Amino acid sequence: MAERKRAIQLKLWVAEDEKNLIEEKMKILGTHNFGAYAKKMLIDGYIIKVDYSEQRKLAAEVNKIGININQACKRINETGRAFAEDVAELKSKMEDV
Repeated sequence: MAERKRAIQLKLWVAEDEKNLIEEKMKILGTHNFGAYAKKMLIDGYIIKVDYSEQRKLAAEVNKIGININQACKRINETGRAFAEDVAELKSKMEDV
């Protein structure tokens, strides 16, 4: 038997919904050969890398504000009074966001 042009085999496992999605995309392209489709997508497909670092920072700041609001509400519920300093701090934090 002649030697194969491609000697390395790659395998992957997919879920049922992933398999269906792959088959739909293959139909759109008009191909029935999974190997050719997979090879083309793996070699020429787009790679999208999204940087979420700014969103994580914003989420952390919003979380801190939520904690401050909870602390202020607890203090108000315990004492029955709202302190001007607490309100000013909360407004300052909201402006930062």
